[in-house]
Amino acid sequence: MNEVKRITAGTVTRFVLLLLALINSGLEMSGVSVLPVDEEGVSTFISLAFLGGTSLWAYWKNNDVSRKARSKGK
Repeated sequence: MNEVKRITAGTVTRFVLLLLALINSGLEMSGVSVLPVDEEGVSTFISLAFLGGTSLWAYWKNNDVSRKARSKGK
């Protein structure tokens, strides 16, 4: 039987940061500023940069989430 590797801490971290970025962007779009920045343009830029950065990071890495992908006998 094939041994299945555990989901790594890096994979979980990337997914959590992506989720936070999506929540932050949703709040920003609805008019709730989570980041303590006075100027709306700077706040929007930071939100979009955070969302873009975490999205690229999450999908750039090889995230073996499914049981089949984590098994040694891929």
